[in-house]
Amino acid sequence: MSTSHRTKSSEASVPLNMRIKPATRNLIDRAAELLGKTRTDFMLEASERRAEEVLLDRAIFTVNPDIYAEYLARLDAPARPNERLKRTMLTKAPWDKA
Repeated sequence: MSTSHRTKSSEASVPLNMRIKPATRNLIDRAAELLGKTRTDFMLEASERRAEEVLLDRAIFTVNPDIYAEYLARLDAPARPNERLKRTMLTKAPWDKA
């Protein structure tokens, strides 16, 4: 985060205006009502969550080449048999149960 980042409690609210189609507004209102939230709270929460997801999806992690090579080797290695894996492989999928 930048050095200008402040906690929410220390920032004044600023207006944000947008135009949306009535059908979209109605959809948002219905969802907000189900959660007991206002339209504004619902939209802010959803927008903030999505913004965080977008930023986190673009985070870059750098590691030592040796550690990365070990990581790739572990991904490529076959799973080692163990009791949990055996039990999972023997369990029928819910959609296969009749």
